[in-house]
Amino acid sequence: QVQLVESGGGLVQPGGSLRLSCAASGSISVINAMGWYRQAPGKQRELVAVITRGGSTNYADSVKGRFTISRDNAKNTVYLQMNSLKPDDTAVYYCKATTRNNYWGQGTRVTVSS
Repeated sequence: QVQLVESGGGLVQPGGSLRLSCAASGSISVINAMGWYRQAPGKQRELVAVITRGGSTNYADSVKGRFTISRDNAKNTVYLQMNSLKPDDTAVYYCKATTRNNYWGQGTRVTVSS
């Protein structure tokens, strides 16, 4: 079992920045990858960024060059640094940990609006 707790969401103006955090606990040694997903109102949940156990990263085209996923192994935490935010980035952001199963956090809301 893996437990995930996200934090860092909020209201930000277009062009602003936010950093999301996802703290993992439980059976963290079997986590193969961790990722951030988002779900905007009326839309399906979509991948934003993922980082593997080996440190490889992958990003959705819509966030490349603006978002950065990173991790702090000592704190068992994954971060999503979001810069140059746009209204289209407004969504609930979820953290996911992949083992033999998938575990999800409760989500944190990001609103980009002036």
